[in-house]
Parts: sequence; structure tokens; C-alpha cells
Amino acid sequence: MNENIENTENTEKVESTESTESTESTENTENTQDTENTAEEASQEQTEEEKLTAELAETKDKYLRLMAEYDNYRKRTAKQMIEMSATVKGDTIAQLLPIYDNFERAANAESSDEKYKSGVEMIFNQLTEAIKKLGVEIIDPTGQPFDPNIANAVSQIEDPELGENTVAQTFQKGYKIGDRVIRYAMVVVANA
Repeated sequence: MNENIENTENTEKVESTESTESTESTENTENTQDTENTAEEASQEQTEEEKLTAELAETKDKYLRLMAEYDNYRKRTAKQMIEMSATVKGDTIAQLLPIYDNFERAANAESSDEKYKSGVEMIFNQLTEAIKKLGVEIIDPTGQPFDPNIANAVSQIEDPELGENTVAQTFQKGYKIGDRVIRYAMVVVANA
């Protein structure tokens, strides 16, 4: 009978050990599954965070590029407006220059009527001031070395009193706005 008791006790111990191992195994499995689930959730959260961070970076990049494009557009448009303004101003002045030349001839012409001559000179002076206010410069290269960038040579003479390639006479004055020549001066060049 002692043997049966001992066997029973041994069986109970084995069963108890198996039960404990089974419980521990189940707990380990559950812990492992919980750890895996937590890891998966963390990786999903991290993946979501990474996705949002990447999307934010992409949106920021698009925004910065758009702002740069707009700034370039604004600068380009402002530059074009200035150039267009100068071109329109130059073209308008070029249309008025023949009238200006005629007023200059009339002001320099001899007249017996002093009131008439005085009136023409006043109008010519007003027109000259208006043109200067618009930034127009008169090109009169008489006595200066010939420069093909501001004058057209229409004739050539030999004159020992003047130096080589010197403008002897200006037939028609030239005009420019800034660096842009509106009308080239027509000149006679000496000793070319």
C-alpha cells in the first residue's frame, strides 16, 4: 500500500509539475503574443508617424518651391514692367522728336516779330524741360571723338584744325534714355 501512496504522490507531483509548466507555457505564450502585438502596434504607430512626417516634409517642400516660383514670377514681372515702361517712353519720345526739332529750328530762326519769337522760344523751353523730366538726354557729340554707339557718320571731311576721328559738325542731335539710344545723332566726321 505504501507503494501505491508513493506512486500516487509521485503522479500528483508530476501532474502538478506538468500543470505548472503548462500554465507557465501558456503565460509565456500570452506574454509573447502581447509583446508581439505591442511591437506590431508600436511599429504601426511608428509607421503612421513616419508617414505623417514624410507627408509634412513633402508638403513643406512643395510650399517652399511654390513660394520661390512666385517670388521669381514677381521679380520677372516687375523687371518686364520697367523694361516695357522704358520702351514705351522711348517710342513716344521718338515720335515727338521731329516736332521738337521743328520747334528748335523755329526758335533759332530770325523773326521781325519779337512777341512771336518770344512765344516760340517759351514753348521750346517748356518742351525741353518736359523731355528732360522724362529722363531724356541730348546727344550732341560736336568736337568729341566719333562714337558709333551714339552717332551715325553721314559725311567725312579733312580738317587740319581738328584731330583724327573727331566730330566736326552735328546735323541732327541724338537722344537717349539711360543707356538706350532713342535716336542716333547724324554727324560729319573729320580726318577719319
